[in-house]
Amino acid sequence: MISVHCFILVTACPEADFGQLLNEFCLTKFKLEMDEIDKNLWCDWGQTVKSYREVTNCTYLVAQKLDCYWPGPQVNDFFITIHRNYFHDCPATGRVPKDPPSNVLCPFIIAPILVTLLGTALVVYKSQRNEGIV
Repeated sequence: MISVHCFILVTACPEADFGQLLNEFCLTKFKLEMDEIDKNLWCDWGQTVKSYREVTNCTYLVAQKLDCYWPGPQVNDFFITIHRNYFHDCPATGRVPKDPPSNVLCPFIIAPILVTLLGTALVVYKSQRNEGIV
């Protein structure tokens, strides 16, 4: 029983320190990088992707150093705060997957239809041809 209790104390994530370190190391750097970008460009993924990757990597490294689970509730709350502060006005349309172009999509639609029609025609043809032979 004592060894289990000691094990839990050694491997437990220091929640208070984790949140503080996320704010000190990761959020501070992210804020500085976002301040360098014009607010009108915050929704431009090309402009913010580097900073976003770095803050994601930062949270992972802090979690790993403190032996905390990543992603966890504190990391989720951290990113929700970032999204509320920096990306709340961004439209969702820029991140929604789009349909492929018609020249790619049409063959994937037409090919199965033609194969089905050809198979049906072949079955009908063969069934009519073999009716006289018993």
